[in-house]
Amino acid sequence: MRALADFIMRGRVQATLVVVGCAAMPLLFWLSAAAGSLVFLRRGFSDASGVLAWALVPALAWWFFGDPRILMVLAGTLGLAAFLRAGQSWNRVLLISTALGVVYGVVLGSVFREPVEALAQALEKALPQMLDGLYQQLTVEERAHLGSLIAPVLYGLIAALLQAVSLLALMLGRYWQAVLYNPGGFGREFRAVRLPLVPALVLLACMLIGPNFGAGLAMLTPICSVPLMFAGVALLHGLVAQGRLARFWLVGLYVTLLLFMQLIYPLLVVLAIVDSLIDFRGRGAPKNGADNGSANGEG
Repeated sequence: MRALADFIMRGRVQATLVVVGCAAMPLLFWLSAAAGSLVFLRRGFSDASGVLAWALVPALAWWFFGDPRILMVLAGTLGLAAFLRAGQSWNRVLLISTALGVVYGVVLGSVFREPVEALAQALEKALPQMLDGLYQQLTVEERAHLGSLIAPVLYGLIAALLQAVSLLALMLGRYWQAVLYNPGGFGREFRAVRLPLVPALVLLACMLIGPNFGAGLAMLTPICSVPLMFAGVALLHGLVAQGRLARFWLVGLYVTLLLFMQLIYPLLVVLAIVDSLIDFRGRGAPKNGADNGSANGEG
């Protein structure tokens, strides 16, 4: 990966080749966003605008053919990178990503309305078999409310996935920047991620209470969980770096996250909320500030 980062930062032509080439291939659009964010974080918008302008060509072409995800992730990642370059912390970037997720959900609702609505109707018909006897115990109003939540949740799930991809692309770009110009800087930044208590509780409230104020707000449940999930991962990385957990825990985390995401993902969300209350890393941690620093390598 470092070799690719070196190639990207070698010059404008090399950066353009990577950003445009990866954007042209649907399975590598996240790499295009990461490369674009690296150029933007290091060089700023004035120097990166030429590279990013060329990246819009394949992204707009894919939108023309019915797939807006490449342009959405590219623009969203660069938007988050702008906040990070402006000096905002990763805590704020994660919180800002919820607004990005909502924008993703609105765009998806206008572009993929027909296939998502068709899928929602199919799932609604399958609810009696999926919930077995529990569905029969629901009243007519409860069944109608449950059915009305399916489509917004589907939009929210897709939007949350793109939101997570945008954050991961930005993290990869920031990691490349740290590797090239400030080794270890990204690790220090990420391990320091801890959402403040009030924003964490607001995210939790949006996840649990939002759907009660309207079916459309059910889209917020998966979107608001993304910052908490990343904060939970950062917590485990921080505890391992402090020597309070063995490195095996990280291996187990990523293996189980791939195999049993439906179980591990909610656990990470809960850990992040509890950490906002207790601050596991701050208890008994050294006060010498050795784990602070920026990854930009510019001061």
